[in-house]
Amino acid sequence: MGALLISYDLKSPGQDYTDLHDAIKSLGGWWHYLDSTWIVSTTLTPAQAWAELKAKMDTNDRLLVIDVTGKARSGWLPKKAWEWLTRHI
Repeated sequence: MGALLISYDLKSPGQDYTDLHDAIKSLGGWWHYLDSTWIVSTTLTPAQAWAELKAKMDTNDRLLVIDVTGKARSGWLPKKAWEWLTRHI
């Protein structure tokens, strides 16, 4: 199983993005400790994940999906966040 980083810039103020968030959650086990960033444990490729998510976004929004499978990582996050990353990536 791999892991995908999903990051977005949602441009419509006041827009309800619940459907997008639910679609991201449906891709697999998920991590969401940063406002516009998710990591999803999934067998999908970035292109497959994008195909699942694009219908939930406005045309002026932006979304990036990157395969982040691997052990190299660094940053400042809560212990619970690091534990999830260690278990799923």
